[in-house]
Amino acid sequence: MGKEVLYKRRDDVATITLNREDALNALNTPLLRQLRALLADVEADESVRAIVITGAGDRAFCAGADVHELKDMSPIRARDWSLWVQSVISYLEQLSKPVIARINGYCLGGGLELAMACDFRIASDSSVFGLPEVNLGIIPGGGGTQRLARLVGRTKAMEMLMTGEPIDAKEALMLRLVNQVVPVAELDAAVDTVLNKLRAKSRLALRTLKLAVNNGLEMDLERALRYEAECFGSAISTHDAKEGLQAFIDKRKPVFKGT
Repeated sequence: MGKEVLYKRRDDVATITLNREDALNALNTPLLRQLRALLADVEADESVRAIVITGAGDRAFCAGADVHELKDMSPIRARDWSLWVQSVISYLEQLSKPVIARINGYCLGGGLELAMACDFRIASDSSVFGLPEVNLGIIPGGGGTQRLARLVGRTKAMEMLMTGEPIDAKEALMLRLVNQVVPVAELDAAVDTVLNKLRAKSRLALRTLKLAVNNGLEMDLERALRYEAECFGSAISTHDAKEGLQAFIDKRKPVFKGT
């Protein structure tokens, strides 16, 4: 892969690092292209159980989109670029494997849009969150207006979007924008704790859970409940389900094999 995105494998976990530290890991076209290609490779690798996304250095997860790339865009080019960025972030959101955003420092603009597409967001207590695009006379274009409102509610989302003011990690936790806030020295340990919990689960059940939640959110309740029932039927047909149910009856820990 190119230098804008780094890949590291540790056992069954793939760590993807946004690697533009001097630019606070700002998103540009080369980085996003490399990220999309790498995500496809990781998704296809059956030996990878979970993915961690983080930013290089200790100042930022990602401080947003690269303004130098945006400033001369025509309206049509900006629309097409927004749709493409949305497609990359939506692909991340729809991965079959659990994705954890390891957040330290600034998580702004496109960085927050990226993080909101992850399944878990674990942040250091020095992290800062926001969608400051309005301060530049523009709006978020990577899904921020939609995912933020779904995560924290319309009232707070409108405040954050219209003022462009950031919030600290404590408020992000209170709003349930992040799952956990820890001192920076404990960030890796907190991520590992979540990974270890996920390792004990059936990867097929986790995959089906993601489908049920992500797809169901786009449906009305009646259709979503029917979809959940279909997913439930699919899940119970697996060997992992048989093992999990029998293990409960036998009062032992299940041994899932991903089948």
